[in-house]
Amino acid sequence: MSKLNYLTEDGLKKLKDELNHLKSVERPQASQAIAEARDKGDLSENAEYDAAKEAQGLLELKISKMEQIIQNSRIIDESKIDYSKVQIMTKIKIRNTKNNAEMEYSIVSESEADLKKGKIAVNTPIAKGLLGKKVGEKSVVTAPAGNMEFEILDISPMS
Repeated sequence: MSKLNYLTEDGLKKLKDELNHLKSVERPQASQAIAEARDKGDLSENAEYDAAKEAQGLLELKISKMEQIIQNSRIIDESKIDYSKVQIMTKIKIRNTKNNAEMEYSIVSESEADLKKGKIAVNTPIAKGLLGKKVGEKSVVTAPAGNMEFEILDISPMS
């Protein structure tokens, strides 16, 4: 059984739009590249044909994975989120107790994560270590860089 993916309506729409683009634009381009390479002669020594077939295989794999993600997605009703504790679809402000550095993150699904925008996936070590905690609580998070202790300073709706 595949795992469920919890998304916002906007996140699901973006995934569906990307899947549509892959199917309607990139898939025909891959088929065209194979046809052009096939027209160049002997397929046994045609590196261009092999590359086009491999690219098509990778594209089909990506399409298949995206279809599976969409099929197993559930839209989160943001009106039912409890902002008294850290959970998916909450924005958190935390402080590293060792160096007093403060950070803000929004906890989102894996497919919506974008560290540059301050969105971390719910399955990252930091998010996992903070889930269920309340404002004022501290949590030791095991990350690749070692154990870090964070204090929850604020929990709010994502903007």
